[in-house]
Amino acid sequence: GSVAAMAASPSALRRAGNEEFRRGQYGPAAALYTRALALLESAGAAAAEERSVLLANRAACHLKDGACSLCVADCSSALALVPFGIKPLLRRAAAYEALERYSLAYVDYKTVLQVDCSIQAAHDGVNRMTKALLEKDGVNWRQQLPPIPTVPVSAQTRWSVPSAGSSGANTPSATAPRGEPGESMPQGRAWSPTAAGTKRARTLKEEGNELVKKGNHKKAVEKYSESLKLNQECATYTNRALCYLTLKQYKEAVQDCTEALRLDPKNVKALYRRAQAFKELKDYKSSIADIKSLLKMEPKNTAAQRLLQELNRA
Repeated sequence: GSVAAMAASPSALRRAGNEEFRRGQYGPAAALYTRALALLESAGAAAAEERSVLLANRAACHLKDGACSLCVADCSSALALVPFGIKPLLRRAAAYEALERYSLAYVDYKTVLQVDCSIQAAHDGVNRMTKALLEKDGVNWRQQLPPIPTVPVSAQTRWSVPSAGSSGANTPSATAPRGEPGESMPQGRAWSPTAAGTKRARTLKEEGNELVKKGNHKKAVEKYSESLKLNQECATYTNRALCYLTLKQYKEAVQDCTEALRLDPKNVKALYRRAQAFKELKDYKSSIADIKSLLKMEPKNTAAQRLLQELNRA
């Protein structure tokens, strides 16, 4: 019996649990978190945050011990108390991944990125799950996905203000290497977007989308161009390409689609829009090649089938 076990306040038990966790004693750590949770049972909603942290911590113990289903259960309980917590989402994603439930892991990793787009562990997770799902379900894997929850703005990370209470009391840290921005960026990117830059880029892209809806393609191009300076994102390129098509700037449309395909070689929109641009430039051979690549991935894509018929008549 340690001293902490005598002074059995929930926070003392949590600290003792964290100490055991750091020493690699996951079973004893879980037992301490469980005792703290038992003490808080009666506190109800008042202790929701503290209970959520304890559940996420106990989930980390289960994950380390390979008890993935228990980890999922604790994370789900933690998230029911405090929605969109990054640690329980990351731990549940890791557990789902270990259980080979890749689509559920994908949804959790994607949700983390909505809360805080600078978490490298989540970017890496999305990439791994995309690969796994592509192998498992083929090119239409996205259609099998459960819905990805929309994270309310209130739950999204505010960049500039570090929270005052972050004294590390909520350790254990998230699974996987610490997702600090600037550490191990994905390969092949010479620059790394800062979190604030990524957020500003998203806002600019959304402003562009609004302008497209109003039919103001010229202004939209300006917004997309500003956004791309901050973050080279596939969807922003395909959106700008659509504007260029409307503005009859076909060469620029081709360039944007090519950039998008460099980032995502299987992007259907980019292939379709580039095929449209090539057709307008009377480069029928390239246009047909793009449509054929697209139809290999989506044989039932009616827009692409129609374009191919037009091209064969051209």
